[in-house]
Amino acid sequence: MTSSRYLPAVSAGFVTCLVVSNIIAVKIGAFGPWYLPVAVIVFPVAYIFGDILTEVYGYARARQVIWIGFACNALAVAAIAIGGWIPAAPFWTAGGFETPEAAQEAYQAILGFTPRLLAASFLAYLVGEFVNAIVLAKLKLATRGRLLWLRTIGSTLAGQLLDSAIFLTVAFAGVLPAASLAPLVLTQWLFKSGYEALATPLTYVVVTALKRAEGLDAYDRDTDFNPLAGSGLKGG
Repeated sequence: MTSSRYLPAVSAGFVTCLVVSNIIAVKIGAFGPWYLPVAVIVFPVAYIFGDILTEVYGYARARQVIWIGFACNALAVAAIAIGGWIPAAPFWTAGGFETPEAAQEAYQAILGFTPRLLAASFLAYLVGEFVNAIVLAKLKLATRGRLLWLRTIGSTLAGQLLDSAIFLTVAFAGVLPAASLAPLVLTQWLFKSGYEALATPLTYVVVTALKRAEGLDAYDRDTDFNPLAGSGLKGG
């Protein structure tokens, strides 16, 4: 007998990591000799949740959650933008600024998004997540369910490479020197992929436990891999 009683929890973990990573990505942190958005500590976890979704529940469920994540992120962005448009109260200083105007500028500087960065983020997310899910599902068929480490790491290498390349190119082409973009893409790709590779033992534990608890082990033999199928966005 199969069930999906843990699917909401896995989906919530995926969406939470996605939304939080987009909020904290504004800060560039120092990771030893590397300078990266601090979102790299959270965003790779979304890929781990994505791997678990596809491996246990199948691509169709993962596709549904990817679109839910997209909608939740868009809602968060809209709410933050509306909050920024509302005039600050004359007494509001956010606890650390001299004037409401200074507090408002800080709000916009930290939480505000430019249209270009939003486009880069949304496009990179959709391409990266769908490539990750499709590669994992197809590798599962090719390996007949063996070599989970190959599926999780291989799909992450493909998805994270496209995510990093698309985001940095769309967001910063013409802003940063062209010669600096490739090293940035490579650094982010290796960092995020290495993160998931290190988490492989934990992924094994969670996947094994969920398969046993849910009575599920999905194989996408007859699945339509079109990202728009079942989303309500596919044309007739």
